[in-house]
Amino acid sequence: GVFAHLEMLEARAHEAAVKQEETEQQEEKLARLKARVQELRLQRDELRAKVDLQQKGQLGKEGVVSDPAQPSARAVLEWKIKSVKAMLQVFYLTGISGKLTKRGVCFCISTAYEGTYLDSYHLDLLTKAEVQIHRHSVPIFIPLEQIAKKYLQTDIRRFLSVLSDHLNAYAGRRYQADQLQGRFSNRIEGTLQRNSLCNLLVFNYNVSSKSKTFPFNARLLYGDLCCSLPTEVTVSCTPDAPASLAEMAAAHSDLFRRVALHKAFCSFSSAEESVD
Repeated sequence: GVFAHLEMLEARAHEAAVKQEETEQQEEKLARLKARVQELRLQRDELRAKVDLQQKGQLGKEGVVSDPAQPSARAVLEWKIKSVKAMLQVFYLTGISGKLTKRGVCFCISTAYEGTYLDSYHLDLLTKAEVQIHRHSVPIFIPLEQIAKKYLQTDIRRFLSVLSDHLNAYAGRRYQADQLQGRFSNRIEGTLQRNSLCNLLVFNYNVSSKSKTFPFNARLLYGDLCCSLPTEVTVSCTPDAPASLAEMAAAHSDLFRRVALHKAFCSFSSAEESVD
């Protein structure tokens, strides 16, 4: 009776786990489908706007046929407003929200790292004959002008996407540096040196081996400003350190390239505790 009851409970637990997994898969599939629907709606609205522009361009003032390649300023403005409305729905799923204003649209770009919400930045655009940035809270060291010059007039969706990548990567790098200083201050010797963009970090930390402590020096360079992991890492130890520590420095260098800073230090601590 006891074994039969246990088998019944195990079977129920297995069925519940299977159902939960199926439910999660269905929710993920539904989210992807919703995002796809929004994209298709945006494409539909863009096509409709282009057709409207061609029709309005062919009928000029007093029935005079005009050049469809040069639509009126009003037609261009109406098309931009339609495109912006559709974009607001699409970007809402990617951490970018916005609302229409009297003179254009105001976007809010929310940043997060590994599920942790960090900061939000605002961007107020004027949608006249030429889209302009009216006000913003983007940090001065983010290359906003270069991104705007490249994408703002031709592809506003691409502009917001690239800007979001820059802001999220910066927020992720800063978050890792803050976590390192806050959670592992006992292992960091001196101060962690970083620039405003947090794409260059230099710090010293100690490593315990056979009841002794050895200093390590790390230099992390983030060459890709849209990435929160470094592209170049240099970890070194003192010349008189044992050969095993040189191998450990190489292993740390590889780990810093693949894992967030604070998670790498968690791994170091776990490994040292196991050795002890």
